[in-house]
Amino acid sequence: VLYRIRYASHPRTKDKWCIYPMYDFAHSIEDSMEGITHSLCTLEFEDHRPLYDWVVDNDCVEHKPRQIEFSRLNVNYMLMSKRKLLYLVENNIVDGWDDPRLPTIAGLRRRGYTPDALKNFVSLVGISKVENCVDYSLLEFALREELNKKAIRAFAIFDPIKVVIDNYPEGKTEEIEVENNPEDASMGKRKITFSREIYIERSDFEENPPKGFHRLFIGGEVRLKGAYYIKATSIEKDDNGNISVIHATFDPVSKGGVTPDNRKVKGTIHFLDVKSAKNAKANLYDKLFVSENPGKRTGNYLDDLNKESLIVKDILVEPFVLNAKPGDSIQFVRNAYFTPDSKYFSHKNPIFNRSVTLKDSWSKKNSK
Repeated sequence: VLYRIRYASHPRTKDKWCIYPMYDFAHSIEDSMEGITHSLCTLEFEDHRPLYDWVVDNDCVEHKPRQIEFSRLNVNYMLMSKRKLLYLVENNIVDGWDDPRLPTIAGLRRRGYTPDALKNFVSLVGISKVENCVDYSLLEFALREELNKKAIRAFAIFDPIKVVIDNYPEGKTEEIEVENNPEDASMGKRKITFSREIYIERSDFEENPPKGFHRLFIGGEVRLKGAYYIKATSIEKDDNGNISVIHATFDPVSKGGVTPDNRKVKGTIHFLDVKSAKNAKANLYDKLFVSENPGKRTGNYLDDLNKESLIVKDILVEPFVLNAKPGDSIQFVRNAYFTPDSKYFSHKNPIFNRSVTLKDSWSKKNSK
């Protein structure tokens, strides 16, 4: 079949004509006229190749392209069907075609995927004539490898708890230099502030530490990254019994992690100065589906939607990240890689999208 005749009003051309070429007919002639050398397509077009070849042999165009088929790139935990993705978009299950959870170019770009990361991913997968499904973790691996080299580091606190350093002078603030990327010294250093009151991650302190816990606890000493050694001395609790403040002391001769007695501590944690910390939001994106093959178990892919594919958190960040631009890659130290949201980010409304975690935590979490 080369074309069909249909007496119906076309949405664009109205009643101008009634002859409509079929895909195999139009595609072949267009490739010839446009000088295409190789028409690359997926395996379902293999049965169409005899007709493709017949048309290019008889279309009176001198140039003859060649059709080659290869297997479709399928990634588990993802849907590639435009029809199914359209349903998610039209029913507001996702935030448009550029939702960072979708496998669209716009979505991947908004998530923080770079062109080089995607090209490296495709190179790792290779080209095959056999239908297969690539593991999602390989896509994340390609991005981690890329961002580890190029992303600037920044401190951010996702669950803050205040630390008061009792023997640090009240009212004093000092600047401390930290590296922008330990993988690339040419990216230089930046200055952060340090004072008597700081924020640390709540998970970096334990009132009753388990064996092997190398972060902060009463009587325990840790290094503040780029700053001093501190030792926790006491805690304050709120009316609900939750720790609200940690009191500590610092060693004034331990700046930079070196002391006269050459002692070493096993734990290093990051922090933010209470005076300079800025408010921001983090969109913690994860896989859109909980099943490797959405819909296979029940027949309805909507049954496998991941209810925790987006978690929004209020966080604290260094001041300089408020000047970031969409497309910039930032590693919030010890947490994940992020990028400013291209749709909603502004200096007054800083929203960061999680591109990828520092390690593959999904498999471990779902194997329990």
